Amino acid sequence: MQLLPAPVRRFAAWCVVILLASGVVYVAIRLCVEFRTAVTPALLALLGTALLRPLHRRLVKAHVQRSLAAGLTCVAVVAVVGGAVYIVVSALIETGDQIVASLRNAARDIADHFGAAGTSLDDLASNARELLGKFGGTAASGVVTGISVVGEMLAMAVLALLLVFFFLRDSDRAVGTVRALAPRTGADMAEAMARRAFGAVEGFMRGTTLIALIDAVCITVGLLVLRVPGAVGLGALVFVGAYIPYLGAFISGAVAVLVALADRGFAIALWALGVVLAVQVLEGHVLQPMIQSRTVQMHPAIVLLALTAGASVAGILGMLLAVPLTAAAFGIVHELQGRYAGSKSPSGAPPRPTSGSGSVDS
Repeated sequence: MQLLPAPVRRFAAWCVVILLASGVVYVAIRLCVEFRTAVTPALLALLGTALLRPLHRRLVKAHVQRSLAAGLTCVAVVAVVGGAVYIVVSALIETGDQIVASLRNAARDIADHFGAAGTSLDDLASNARELLGKFGGTAASGVVTGISVVGEMLAMAVLALLLVFFFLRDSDRAVGTVRALAPRTGADMAEAMARRAFGAVEGFMRGTTLIALIDAVCITVGLLVLRVPGAVGLGALVFVGAYIPYLGAFISGAVAVLVALADRGFAIALWALGVVLAVQVLEGHVLQPMIQSRTVQMHPAIVLLALTAGASVAGILGMLLAVPLTAAAFGIVHELQGRYAGSKSPSGAPPRPTSGSGSVDS
């Protein structure tokens, strides 16, 4: 090795490090896929904890016992999520046939204008439910469809809710647990990275939820003004799709425009397109900078790559988890960069607060 020039030796060393890191990451991903029935609820519980921790913290500050505060938070979540799911499902059931029929009519109109190319779209619209069912089965990572899928989803939801309760109740022990697991010389670094990672996830979840709500309300109001059928169901689709950046907004917006085109004509479809684009501009230039400006920022190309990787590993669920996990990874990288570059306080001092910092109670 001494015969090689120093740059070549450094290059070889970096190659070894990259290969080892890639191997560790690959093995970790494969283990997560194999144990997905346990890993998925844990990841969902972490996201839920990041979203609900401010409410739990306020209850604790109001001198509510920690276990009772965690229980009340979970009850509130069940009530809110259950009510929201009921509203969304009811809206989709009432307007689902109308939306599918509108999409079929839109495909037929396109077929009249574009011939064979439009005919394939017509076939796609007529088989929309079958295609969605097949895609949902793929997203379930090969689990047998039907009752077994529903049962597994319910079991994972219950387990995730229980984990949220324990994560909230025992959040005051999180720092001690992290420091106990880390080597003594790296305890401060491990705590700082954990705080930064959880802070990034916390900021992402709160910001995305608020932005999704604003987007859904604005688009629903716009579609109601334009008297587009199924406006509430389309608004619910926009809210759910907002958790998948870029792709979710594109799909939900395209469905809204196609429904307007089929039932209200070309002029109303243009107005619906204008509403969707205006909301996206509002999100990109106002809501995102104001709400998520203090969280970890990622380039759109990185977000799209993360979505693609998540979809290839775990379907729709992977797409939902990919971006917050990537945000956590970027938070850790930024913490390491700041410390090794000397741009932050020396090791052992508390990290500079960011949005969502203090994500684990001291």
